[in-house]
Amino acid sequence: MHATIDDKQGAAPGTARLVEAVLDNVGQVVVGKRDVVRLCLVALISRGHVLLEDVPGVGKTVMVRAIARSFDCDFKRIQFTPDLLPSDVTGTSIFNQRSGEFEFRLGPVFGHVVLADEINRTSPKTQAALLEALEEHSVSFDGVTRALPAPFFVLATQNPIEYEGTFPLPEAQLDRFLLKLSIGYPTPQEELSILARGTTGVSVEDLQAVASPEAVIQWQREAARVFIDPLLASYIVDMAQRTRVHPRIYLGVSPRGSLALARASQAFALLSGRAYVIPDDIKYLAAHVLRHRLLLHPEARISGVSQQVVLEEIIEATPVPVIPGRR
Repeated sequence: MHATIDDKQGAAPGTARLVEAVLDNVGQVVVGKRDVVRLCLVALISRGHVLLEDVPGVGKTVMVRAIARSFDCDFKRIQFTPDLLPSDVTGTSIFNQRSGEFEFRLGPVFGHVVLADEINRTSPKTQAALLEALEEHSVSFDGVTRALPAPFFVLATQNPIEYEGTFPLPEAQLDRFLLKLSIGYPTPQEELSILARGTTGVSVEDLQAVASPEAVIQWQREAARVFIDPLLASYIVDMAQRTRVHPRIYLGVSPRGSLALARASQAFALLSGRAYVIPDDIKYLAAHVLRHRLLLHPEARISGVSQQVVLEEIIEATPVPVIPGRR
């Protein structure tokens, strides 16, 4: 893959410091969710996207707005509703009476950071309008393909406890998200801090940028050059293969999932100040990258077995390679 691990001992010196600056900046308005914010940065730097499944009121919108402001990125929000049309997401042609021609008016998906709020409340047709944007970072309309801004990052949310009037995302749509995350409730101490900040703390509008969109693009280039030992590539493939033959799994991880885990591991290593991937990067990220790509047999679901439990069994059963020459 590129040289050896000994030749790849460190990433750019300022990368880890800048990452900490971003995390500290977001931490001014998001209490106690540093690991979740770091994982969002992993997706951003991997050119991937995040599906955030959580109950209302835990800070999903604040978090993604804070990330956008920290990088001085353009932020757009799309509130998904049952009557939302695909053109409401991607844009549409408007007749200009002055020029006598149709002009394409950009939809809200044309932003650096896009919050797709309650994505499972809209119809499958409108959900599908995001497919090309998520995968190709472009939008096609009337035979013309338009590139989306760079960087481009979508964080989609869905409520896990409301099923009436919702349209569950199909497997093809789920597979387009690099990570599936949950913020979770704060601890009592964190909630006390939230209450205190609610009256005297910093708001998202007060946040100052500590990086730039160009910094994100540079990180994306650097992440693509992070070294993955061939043994670790085999480790990822072995893990994916085991999902395809597990007796409780009906649909295992696709090659897209294996590639997503490799790219996420490269980004996580870069954010950790390393220019090489270690096995712990892969083990830590596997649950977040692979869990939503598994489809269990009906018998397993009826018996109460979750994707998380099955995946943890697979991760523990997959032999971890010993990488020679790593200091």
